[in-house]
Amino acid sequence: MRRHRIACLAFDGMPPFELATVAEVFAVPRPELDVDWWYRFELCAEAPGPHRVVGGFDIVVHHGLDRLRYADTVIVPGIPDVRRPVSPTVLDALREAYARGARMVSICSGAFVLAAAGLLDDREATTHWRYARLLRERYPRVAVDASVLYVDEGSVITGAGTAAGIDVCLHLIRRDHSADVATRVARRMVVASHREGGQAQFAEHPVGRQPSDDPVSGAMRHALANLHRRLTVDELAGVAHLSVRQFERRFVDAVGLPPGRWLTHQRVRAGAALLEAAEHPIDNVAGRVGLTAAGFRHHFRVTMGVSPSAYRRQFRG
Repeated sequence: MRRHRIACLAFDGMPPFELATVAEVFAVPRPELDVDWWYRFELCAEAPGPHRVVGGFDIVVHHGLDRLRYADTVIVPGIPDVRRPVSPTVLDALREAYARGARMVSICSGAFVLAAAGLLDDREATTHWRYARLLRERYPRVAVDASVLYVDEGSVITGAGTAAGIDVCLHLIRRDHSADVATRVARRMVVASHREGGQAQFAEHPVGRQPSDDPVSGAMRHALANLHRRLTVDELAGVAHLSVRQFERRFVDAVGLPPGRWLTHQRVRAGAALLEAAEHPIDNVAGRVGLTAAGFRHHFRVTMGVSPSAYRRQFRG
């Protein structure tokens, strides 16, 4: 029986969850599926031997980077420090594997490794929402989408943070075999075979890091205190004692979003908190955050990736 070789990279200090996810999906024999072929899982590292992982225990890696020469799929799980340079030896091995035709996959901060190897240039990609801005700034040729659970670019697939690794692995099975096979594996793991929505529903949206006397910060506090009513950029600029043009420029510099988009995000986040906390009718929630019912449903789905009712079912209580 043909075996599809999965080579997963290991690093000192790596979080064990992503590694365990990949091993659970691809290393466990599944004869009950009755498929023509399954996966051969191999863990490799630049330096074989013991590697300390988060939690204070070691894993023993038996294989070196030579396993990348034969892999059909290479998986890079989360790395311990996105600001630490990646070994040139590792990057060269990844480039060679990709040039040979291997499918490249990252989970969470593993996207920084693929980006450092140049494999995400001129592609869409994702990573954990906490790291999205840094990935975008460091690698401007990468089109970073922080709202989704994974991005499939054919030969390169990137996944969002931690549990999204499960979504990525099941997606690979869905591609390689079928939706039915992926669903059966998901049932064995007692997880959803396909989750609705993206990681935007889990992300935090900070209001900025400006000092309290900063005019933009003051305008943001004013907006958050008045989400129940109509607000305009002109009004917020007036609170900041800036021209609209000055306010918009300083707002984008401070927050990374135009004030109108930021305000819509805050209305949606406030609505999400109401959906979690009480059984208010959705139309009532919309009015309490300054949106029409139709506008709230539209912006909620665009921002969070799910409908208000689906979000309430998932997070209520």
